[in-house]
Amino acid sequence: MDRRVVVTGLGVIGPLGNDVPSTWKALQEGKSGVGPLTTFDVSSYEARIAAEVKGFDPTLYNIDKKEARRLEKFIQYALAGTYQAIKDSGLDLEKVDKERVGVIVGSGIGSLRIIEEQHKILLEKGPSRVTPFLIPMLIVNEAAGKIAIDYGFYGPNTCVTTACASGSHAIGDAFRVIQRGDADVMITGGTESAITTMGIAGFCALKALSLRNDEPTKASRPFDRNRDGFVMGEGSGIVVMESLEYAQKRGAKIYAEMIGFGQSCDAYHITAPDPAGYGASLAMKWALRDGRLNPQDVQYINAHGTSTKLNDKVETEGIKKALGDHARKVMISSTKSMTGHLLGAAGGLEFVIACLAVKEDIIPPTINYDVPDPECDLDYVPNTARKCPVSVAMSNSLGFGGHNATLVVKKFK
Repeated sequence: MDRRVVVTGLGVIGPLGNDVPSTWKALQEGKSGVGPLTTFDVSSYEARIAAEVKGFDPTLYNIDKKEARRLEKFIQYALAGTYQAIKDSGLDLEKVDKERVGVIVGSGIGSLRIIEEQHKILLEKGPSRVTPFLIPMLIVNEAAGKIAIDYGFYGPNTCVTTACASGSHAIGDAFRVIQRGDADVMITGGTESAITTMGIAGFCALKALSLRNDEPTKASRPFDRNRDGFVMGEGSGIVVMESLEYAQKRGAKIYAEMIGFGQSCDAYHITAPDPAGYGASLAMKWALRDGRLNPQDVQYINAHGTSTKLNDKVETEGIKKALGDHARKVMISSTKSMTGHLLGAAGGLEFVIACLAVKEDIIPPTINYDVPDPECDLDYVPNTARKCPVSVAMSNSLGFGGHNATLVVKKFK
């Protein structure tokens, strides 16, 4: 379990851009990817805004146009992120031992769209008219499976579904696979496309979404006193991780070294977080212990920071419990203020951001932070990115069901 693990390739499909450079530039500039929802008629919905992926063309990522019709968007986004990450990593697929390459990609929901479409067909035309592709189009594991099929990767291949912590758990599991020597290279992260009639309706019913429909770019406002809910997002965040020995042998560039993974459960409620932040604090503490770090070693936390009343308060409490006095000194930002909440893909995208923060020594801001909340009283890097040394960064994910995951990366030396 002492094998060192490094990140060598990054891929992103998201509301701020369909590649890493455009997404990273927009994050530094504090731009919002939220706008009016365009994919269906939302006139009867309470929440009418979302952080949609824009201008996505699957053929740009080596996805055949005909095949794309049989692949739901969450699978296409995962394939596109993988295509970018592998290209970025410089892996020579002709030379790599594909028995030593695995895939773990998480998703919270999979495809609601195909269920909605085919249920209507079932009711109107009968069971014989339901597409034979229904099941493979909707099940969550098909993203990881399709990546392996397309590239011929025979190594460990699984899928994680822990709601909004799915992407982070997938990355943590992939980290462990490499640590224990079961693979040399892992393709991992999260993917999601749940901006559908049922997806938006379900979260509206939960009273979880922001209703700031007239000011979409200001709707996601984590830790701000006037926050009123999260904004649905979509996309993927995929990374290539390798054992250090393997990466160095092939002369790979290295973004960051992953050194810690912590996971816990609130054991409290099916949707609400533990008000004391106890479960979240355990994930952070255990991630630091796993990385053999002290709280004061951490410069930056990419927070889960959903912009809901409960989550932001609870995460703040969890950070205080985990870091003690250092909580007042650490820099924290929620990039969901710009990307919206990608649900099962959030952890993947935010891990990419944490790696870039460490590599570039830049901390993206929490935008729309206008009115401080007395219950959220830490440094949330309000509105403007900071250029400063970042040796160690943490990324938090908290999911419905009480699932918590924390990932820790450090500057590679």
